[in-house]
Amino acid sequence: MINTKNQIIKYFESGIKDPRDFKIGIEHEKFLFDNKNNRRVDYPKIKEMFEALIEFGWNPIFEKGNIIALNKGGKNITLEPGNQIELSGDKLNHMHEACSESQDYLFELKQVTKKLGIKIVSAGFDPISKLNEIPNNPKQRYEVMTKDMPLGGELSLDMMYRTCGTQLNVDYESEEDFIKKFKVSNAIVPISIALFANSSIVEKKNSSYLSYRSKVWQNTSRGGLPRLFLENLNFERYADFVINFPILFIQDKDQYISGRNYIFKDFMEGKIEEINNRLPEEAELTTHLSTIFTENRLKKYIELRSMDTCGWDCLCAGPAFNMGMLYGNLDEVHDLVSKWEVDKIINAYLEAPQKGFNTQLMGKDLLYWSSMLLDLSRKGLETRDVMSKKGKNETIFLNHLQNVIDNKTTNADHMINKFSKNEDLNELYDK
Repeated sequence: MINTKNQIIKYFESGIKDPRDFKIGIEHEKFLFDNKNNRRVDYPKIKEMFEALIEFGWNPIFEKGNIIALNKGGKNITLEPGNQIELSGDKLNHMHEACSESQDYLFELKQVTKKLGIKIVSAGFDPISKLNEIPNNPKQRYEVMTKDMPLGGELSLDMMYRTCGTQLNVDYESEEDFIKKFKVSNAIVPISIALFANSSIVEKKNSSYLSYRSKVWQNTSRGGLPRLFLENLNFERYADFVINFPILFIQDKDQYISGRNYIFKDFMEGKIEEINNRLPEEAELTTHLSTIFTENRLKKYIELRSMDTCGWDCLCAGPAFNMGMLYGNLDEVHDLVSKWEVDKIINAYLEAPQKGFNTQLMGKDLLYWSSMLLDLSRKGLETRDVMSKKGKNETIFLNHLQNVIDNKTTNADHMINKFSKNEDLNELYDK
């Protein structure tokens, strides 16, 4: 049972690892569209797709008789509220393994989607559909979320049904190491938004945003970039944040109950009558931590969540960029971002979805900071010096970002240019 703050602190401490055991985990989401009508696929089509993927060795996971996910080894394919699918990758040692994992998954996915007449869109925001056109699925928790999330953020349903992101999970070796990594991860959120912007088209029109996904997440219940996260946040202060954070839902046997009237402290103190005042188990703490939708968050590892989904050309670039800084060159990057003023980071965070590289931070634009951080990341990956079978180190995964910076043109800019010429929907789909 979890009924003290110290238990939550110990939960975070249990994530501490020897640097030799550091892993990375990559998660990335995709939109799926029906080839015949350019509409998002419905749940029956998802079932067909999942059943076809079973032939590649994936194992089905059911909820109340409905297939809602697949598992293979340490990997999972899960279903988001609007039938976006997400690969939650295995815990891997380096970028060569992680990129190979994604390549294998995308190969299998493309075999199946081609056979079933499904097209894939790798973008941060659905470029075609209106919110009321998107089908749902029978995952129970989404029913509660769909009712409650709009109460705390006007674009919450857009977040649930119309966004896709790329996430990187990283480890820490001590509380001090966590403090540094978390501060860096949150300070560079504006740069991540600008550099990985890939959601400019909304409802078949130029939205005037480069990352409309980031705009949506800034107006989502339980989301954002808390000022607290830009300070030297330790395990105890994060535990206080968690304890006083509202509950999204509570699973009671096979039912999901709204937590809208409670914070986690109420749960810890046995004050929730709907569940007979019982106390939370560790699994319920884990669920609570995973329903905090901030730009970055802590579980037994750190989750970085500010990147738009992108296609194969940049899928490995985001994780490599962050890994180079956090695993290879942390102290130098930490020294740099520690000079930035919190108010200016927050202002850049709010402006970056629309202004992209033109956003100002500490008297320089985000293109300048992107270039500087890319150099620091490359230095970190060179220090790691993890070689592929072909004798290349992890810096090869930064080539896409170097091109973005050299040309001052993001994926979002490319999409605006390509789509605006003739508004051909085929330009939006993965090739």
